[in-house]
Formats: sequence, structure tokens, C-alpha cells
Amino acid sequence: MTEPTTPFLNDSTLVSFPSGALDAVATVRHAVALTDRYGLICDATPFHPEDHTWPDQPGDQGTVEGGGRAFEVLDSVIAAAHRSTGEVRVAGDIPVRRGDPDWSWHVLHVVADDPRALLGREVRLSVDPERRAGLSAGHTGCELVGPALNAALRDRWRKEAGLDSLGAPDFDKIAIVSSRIGLHHSVDRYRMGKSLRRKGFTADGLAEALGDLEAQVNVLLAEWVAADVPVLVRTEGPSIADVRRFSCEVGQGPVTALCGGTHVATTGELGRVVARLELADGGQELVLSTSTGGAAT
Repeated sequence: MTEPTTPFLNDSTLVSFPSGALDAVATVRHAVALTDRYGLICDATPFHPEDHTWPDQPGDQGTVEGGGRAFEVLDSVIAAAHRSTGEVRVAGDIPVRRGDPDWSWHVLHVVADDPRALLGREVRLSVDPERRAGLSAGHTGCELVGPALNAALRDRWRKEAGLDSLGAPDFDKIAIVSSRIGLHHSVDRYRMGKSLRRKGFTADGLAEALGDLEAQVNVLLAEWVAADVPVLVRTEGPSIADVRRFSCEVGQGPVTALCGGTHVATTGELGRVVARLELADGGQELVLSTSTGGAAT
């Protein structure tokens, strides 16, 4: 928990990263003292923050410049401010779900030095473009590999299950326990225990079938990359609190998913996407590693 340094505005931070923005001019509205660093909040930002509820894509890094000074942004995270008290909570210390009407939502830029001299000043925010590009590629590959995996596993369901946007049982959504995006790669982990079996999924013979399943996934990924179709982030509003969705029209139909991250502009920008499947934890966990472009596979 942090104490407010100034009266807090009730409007959530406006964000431009869904459109791919890397730079913006904004006004500093708030600063907070963290354990060993500081947090800076502006009325608008191009920085993508790590989501505290599903921390898949790391926050952007870059710089904030103003008042004759430059601050290195070490990380970007979500913060929430109580509309009545001005109390600010950061990341895992946020006590409510996003959308709670008593709180506003913000991008907190983490810096090493005290930024309070910038309060009320206009600043320029600049995102590290190479890191953003690598994370965007990794996240787009991750969003595409999910439905490709669902298609490969569709015959392993013995009961009706929720479907993905392409009409296959949504193994990716039902079984996933963690997802982590890196520069040009991602790692998704799926639990295949009793709960999944009760839902109708059979893992019998999965170890022997991994090679064929991996090949099926990679055939679809190669097709989608070669098609070089647009990748869009559709938003329901301009603030960090508004819903955002990944959208990409492939040959089999629309790939859509709730997604707050950043992405490349077209599938062709990925160069290639390669997936690897392996079993862990005595066969109770399926690990899906995805690489894009020139990343190691």
C-alpha cells in the first residue's frame, strides 16, 4: 500500500499501446513511494503494464523526460486508486477486481529516483521499441498457437466442452494454468489432472502422439503466418480499465480472445512461428513453447 502524495484524479489512465504507439506527451498526475523505488502516473501513456491478475506479458520499459530530467522506466504495472480516499494500491496489493466502481485504474511507471518534482508537468513518455517488438511478436505467437493446439486436440474430447472462436473444444482456455510471454517466445502450461478428465478430455497415448500433434500445430501456424493477415486489438474504450480483444481473421475463421497485451500488425511480421510440446510432472502437465522469427526453437 502507498500513501498519496497529491489529491488523486478519478479518471483512469488513457492508453495508446493497443494501436501500437511508442511515444506520447502527457501530464504527470501522481507519484508514489514504493519499497525501494518510485511510481509515476500520468493522465495518458503508451506504456503497456503487466496485468496483476494474469501476468503473461511483462510491462514495457523506456523513459520519461520532463523538467530537464530523464527517468528510466524500469517496469510498468497496474495500480488502482480509491476514488474517495486517494489510497493507491499497486499490482498484487490491489484488493478489488478491475471494474470496481469505487476505484480508478492506472499505469504505474516504476522509476529509481524520486519523480515528485514532475507533478503537474508535461512529460514525454517513450517505450523501448526493440523490447516492445519482441514482446508483441511473442504475444501474437501465443494467441495463434492456442487455437492451433485446440484444433490438434479436438478428437480427444469425449464430452461437450466450451468452444473457441474457430469451433474447436477450447483446451487452451479450459486447461491452462499459466502463460508467460518473452521476447519472440512464450511458454504455456496446461494441467491434465482429474478435473480435466472429468470434463471429458482423454490423455491416453498422449506421450506417443506428441510428435504428430506438434506437427499439426506447426502446419496451421505456418499457414497463418504465410497468409500475412492483419492482427487487430479491438478496444471498448480508451482507458486501461476498458476491455480489449485480440482479433485475427485466418482461413478457418476469426481468432478472437480477450487480451490486454500488444501485438504485431500482421501475421507475416512474425516470419515464422514454431511450437514445441512436452510433458512434465509425470505426464500431468503439458508444456507448450512457442518461438517466433529468429528466436531459438
